[in-house]
Amino acid sequence: MPAHLREGLRVTLRLYLCLGILHRMDHGKKNALKDRILLEGMIFHGNHGTLPAERELGQPFVVDVELYLDLQPAGLSDDLAQTVDYSEVHLRAKSIVEGPPVNLTEAVAERIALAILEDHPLVEAVRVKVAKPHVRLDDTVFAGSAVEILRDRGAS
Repeated sequence: MPAHLREGLRVTLRLYLCLGILHRMDHGKKNALKDRILLEGMIFHGNHGTLPAERELGQPFVVDVELYLDLQPAGLSDDLAQTVDYSEVHLRAKSIVEGPPVNLTEAVAERIALAILEDHPLVEAVRVKVAKPHVRLDDTVFAGSAVEILRDRGAS
């Protein structure tokens, strides 16, 4: 499938996921899906994977996190208590990626998403992308592989 069609499909699927979340959310929080905090390109070293070399040597994991919440109260009050301190999100993601190994990148992403929803009640939904750069399969080296999940309070 050509790259432009794959990207269009990805955007369409993401829209459907967001629309599904929108129907389950409290409509009194009108900005919760419009407002986001983004943490992009966090690089951690982890020992996740199904191959012995992945477990022994480890590899870099690149994590992106998107938090969906109403940022207007924090914007109007200039009060950190009205938002999410993203340094806490960074530390939580780091502890999961650098923590005990799991087999699948999906499990890493799921643990990060669930921890964020548990730790931060203001977050209505979270998108987590976990990438492994420079993946080798047989004689082919990919630029990378990644998983991306979207979780909300109704699904956690």
